[in-house]
Amino acid sequence: MMDREAKQRELERLRSEVQRLESELAVDAAARHWPPRSYYTVYHVLAGFALGMFGATTSLLFNIVGSVLVGQEPLRLIRIYLTFPLGASVLQQQSNDNLLLVIGCCLYLATGMVLGVPFQLVLTRWLGGSSFTTRFLIISGLSLLLWLFNFYAVLWWLQPLLFGGNWIVQQIPGWVGALTHLVFGWTMLLVQPLGKYVPYEQGAEAT
Repeated sequence: MMDREAKQRELERLRSEVQRLESELAVDAAARHWPPRSYYTVYHVLAGFALGMFGATTSLLFNIVGSVLVGQEPLRLIRIYLTFPLGASVLQQQSNDNLLLVIGCCLYLATGMVLGVPFQLVLTRWLGGSSFTTRFLIISGLSLLLWLFNFYAVLWWLQPLLFGGNWIVQQIPGWVGALTHLVFGWTMLLVQPLGKYVPYEQGAEAT
């Protein structure tokens, strides 16, 4: 028969074995929950961040073409937006100030990437099963609300407060600002399928 000390050692060994098996079972259970059964928020945030560049690029090209057609500087919109950090002085600088305009374009694209996140979340979380017409109307409304918020709820008072002038709201016609935001939203609607989440099925691949 085993003495008391030997039984104690055996009991500790068995307890360690039970803990090891429980840990392995927990890992297996977590693995079975992949892909996520609920809405994969982190994925769609990253997808919106990436797809937002498409929306920003399209809206920027829209403004470049429009400016050329009416005989203005192609990157006039970028120059006006740069008055937010730089003030009125940027409007008097020569149009061939390429480095400044490149920085402005990068900031424009970066802003579009950030704004792409809420559009992607709306399109995938709440409008995933909706018709194209419904999605088009809601995204158009969301784009116009974003324009009104950016221009008249933020820039209208913030730029004069910080820089002493309201150049963005005054020098960008309302219809241009609205169309710029609409083109962004419509582009996000069209490219949204590129960010569709397709879960990786390891079992299916093995089969």
